Amino acid sequence: MPGKPSLVARLFWTAVIGLPFGLWYGRPALAATGLALALVLVRHLGRPRRFRARVRRIARAHAETLALRRRQESYTDPYGNRIEDGWLRERDYFLERTVLPQLGPRFADLAEAEHARMLAIVEAEAAAVALPEEDEAPGDGLDYERYCAERLVRAGWRAHRTPASGDQGADIVAVRDGLRLVVQCKRLSKPVGNAAVQEAAAALRYWDGDRAAVVSNAGFTPAARRLATATGVLLLHHDALEAIEAFDLAET
Repeated sequence: MPGKPSLVARLFWTAVIGLPFGLWYGRPALAATGLALALVLVRHLGRPRRFRARVRRIARAHAETLALRRRQESYTDPYGNRIEDGWLRERDYFLERTVLPQLGPRFADLAEAEHARMLAIVEAEAAAVALPEEDEAPGDGLDYERYCAERLVRAGWRAHRTPASGDQGADIVAVRDGLRLVVQCKRLSKPVGNAAVQEAAAALRYWDGDRAAVVSNAGFTPAARRLATATGVLLLHHDALEAIEAFDLAET
C-alpha cells in the first residue's frame, strides 16, 4: 500500500494543478493557489498537535485502568528504591496493543518520532486519576482477606472466607449470578510470583469454581502473567474488586 504523500509532494502537486489556472485566469486564481499552498503547509505543521491530541483521547478513555495498573506495577524495594519496571512494561504494552492500532497507518511516521511524547501522555493521564489511598488496605494478611471480601460484597457478591487451614490456595469464595469466583489474596511489598497463580489454579478445581483470581496490592511478575494467561487465572488489584461483574468474567 502506498504511503501518505510527503509535504513536498503535496505542495508540488498543488502548485502543478493551481499555477496553470493562475496563469490563465490571472490574479484571483493565483491568490487561490497561494491560499491552497498555505493551507497544505498549515495542516502539515499541525499534524503533531492533532496526533498528540488523539493519543491523549485514547489514553483518557482508559485512564482509570491505567492508574490502577500504575499503582499495581510499582513498589518500593527493601532498600527504599522505587521500582517501576512493571509499569514501564505496561505503558509499552498499552501503546502497542491499544494506542497504535487505533491510530492506524495514517500516523505511522509520527508514532515513531513521537514515542517519548506518547509515553509521557500515558503517564500524565494515569497520574491524573485520584485513586483511593493505598493505606486503606490493611497490612495484615488476614485483615487483607477480610478487606477484599468486603469489597466483593459491596459489588454484589456473596463472599465468604475459607478456613485458615485446608483452604487449598483459596482465601475467598464468592458467588454472583450463578458464577463462583475463587480468590487468593496477597498483601505484599513486591510483585506476586508464579506460586500464587499455581495455587489459585489448583484452588479453582478444589472449590469447584468457574473462575480463579489472585488479588494483590502489588504487581505481578512477568512469569506470573504468562502463567495466568495460560491457566485463565485473573490477576487483579483490590481496587478493581468493586467493579467486577460476573457477566464480564463469564465472557472472558
